[in-house]
Amino acid sequence: MTRMTGGAAVVEMLRRHGVDTLFALPGVQNDALFAALYDAGDAIRTVHPRHEQGAAYMAYGYARASGKVGAYAVVPGPGLLNTTAALSTAYATNTPVLALSGQIPQAMIGRGFGMLHEIPDQLGVLRGLTKWAARIEHPSEVGTRMNEAFRELASGRRRPVGLEVPLDVLALESELDLPAPAGREPPPSVDPELIAKAAELLGEARRPLIFVGGGAVEAGEALLNVAESLQAPVVANCLGRGILDDRHYLAHTALSGYALWPASTIRRRSGASTMRSRSSASTSIPSRSRASPSPRSASSPTRRRRSKPSSTRSSDVRASAPRAARSSASSRRAWPPSARA
Repeated sequence: MTRMTGGAAVVEMLRRHGVDTLFALPGVQNDALFAALYDAGDAIRTVHPRHEQGAAYMAYGYARASGKVGAYAVVPGPGLLNTTAALSTAYATNTPVLALSGQIPQAMIGRGFGMLHEIPDQLGVLRGLTKWAARIEHPSEVGTRMNEAFRELASGRRRPVGLEVPLDVLALESELDLPAPAGREPPPSVDPELIAKAAELLGEARRPLIFVGGGAVEAGEALLNVAESLQAPVVANCLGRGILDDRHYLAHTALSGYALWPASTIRRRSGASTMRSRSSASTSIPSRSRASPSPRSASSPTRRRRSKPSSTRSSDVRASAPRAARSSASSRRAWPPSARA
């Protein structure tokens, strides 16, 4: 057991979880936290921006660039509200950001006495912008709550989390036995039969096309191996850019991927039936005139033209499936276009 303040316990748990940088602005509601940061010396580097929005966006950028948890600390009320744009961005982009907010004295929460930086239901605001949020109501809860926060940051879909700590809890001294850092939840088990079926479908595809997003950030090497083995173009959305080097000959943006889509393989398997549909060899971007007419265009006599029906018969499509299954690697190598659309 060690005697320490709630603020010192927060700093120690941050250190145990590998946080080496904290973006923070001091204020009367988190003075005890800054005192603990000072006592910790060089254990955690404290970056002091000039505005709370800057602190939150710095934490967001730190997490995006490093892959680590980005942490920031601000005063409650308007201080926290100034960070909501960055929190929303982190939520939308699946970025692990830890928001540490101060709070008015615990006995005053929710009573509407007009305390400095008091806002109604601050915890509700945090919960609306994060994956998980909680309040620490005593220094003895610091270890458990911090472990819960980092477990949420590392498990499932990675998104920001929030913790608020009243100023009297940060300053209160207690005899504490802080727990060891908790590990992340185990990932879901993989079904080898489904993996084998997926590999079979990919191996038979003549013109495979891979779409990748931010969830594959940590799978860049595996993605590269699969793409090169299949000679499959890799289309990245805005969050997937950089997972495969943009200079790689298989790397494509969403715009060129839109042009490649009509010529790619689309395969559906339902029971014993197999259907393969392929468009014409043209990879030009489809115009809106090829889509089904909207109610407005259908009512206009000058815009009643429909797209020409495909001349490919269903029997031809079914007959092409066995031939596609026998395609060789050499024929697949001719699929990725040499020039991007």
